[in-house]
Amino acid sequence: MPELTATVVISTKNRKDDLRRALQSCLKQTAAPEILVIDDGSTDGTEAMVRREFPSVRFVREEVSKGYIVRRNQGARLANADVIVSIDDDAEFISPNTVAQTLAEFSDPRIAAVAMPFVNVNDSPDVRQRAPSANGIFLKESFTGTAHALLRRAFLAVGGYREALFHQGEEEDLCIRLLDAGYFTRLGNADPIHHYESPKRDWRRMDLFGARNKIMFSWSNVPQCYLLPHAAAATANRLLFGFRARRPLNAIHGLMMGYAACARHLGDRRPVRGETYRLFRRLRKAPATRLAEALPHLAKSRS
Repeated sequence: MPELTATVVISTKNRKDDLRRALQSCLKQTAAPEILVIDDGSTDGTEAMVRREFPSVRFVREEVSKGYIVRRNQGARLANADVIVSIDDDAEFISPNTVAQTLAEFSDPRIAAVAMPFVNVNDSPDVRQRAPSANGIFLKESFTGTAHALLRRAFLAVGGYREALFHQGEEEDLCIRLLDAGYFTRLGNADPIHHYESPKRDWRRMDLFGARNKIMFSWSNVPQCYLLPHAAAATANRLLFGFRARRPLNAIHGLMMGYAACARHLGDRRPVRGETYRLFRRLRKAPATRLAEALPHLAKSRS
């Protein structure tokens, strides 16, 4: 298999100082990746900082903000490398070897996504998305957007992220479509990324789109025979989450938004095969599944 190349894609908006730290860590990578920044309408001098301090970085500025899902799709189309490595603008590579280590994890042609290990530094020291062992390929149903890598040709072949989702939930929507196309998401073993997640988060926005997009995922991807029970369970789970978080009105509003969005996107329904759906759920429930254990189920979904 020829040696793969990487493009690090960072979508950013008004986080100039965070972005500086991220770019400094990108330039230290031994894999010498292409670095591509998509500026989603910043007004804090981001463009001037990048062009002055990081002249080797490809910088694309957009005047109108359309959100990180749209910009990540744009970055994938513009990238020149085989693999897209995506980190948030408030994250950084601590090790210079992380990109090279991640590229090595695409050694099996059935792997289209790598969930890269990361630490939410302001939350806990726990390393997330790390495989339980370096021996073998361990699968999960999806990844966390702040730290992941994608095989560019597979990503583009399935249409990239679904831009109607706008915010939250785009990862599992992408991964179930990749799975239906014959590709897996694996847990990574690379040196972890550090993510400096802000403690000041817009919980209302997250609640609304979290609930909305769970319903949209059901409509877009779930086979007919599972659609009603899946949507009912998604509705119940989001309501339960809303009451536990003491934000029930946000959950109710988000669910209403979700059902309304489904009505507007009737033509977007492209359900996956039944076997793909069952395998996706099996991967979600298992802590980590070896590739060899999942292959028979994927073969059924492709037959």
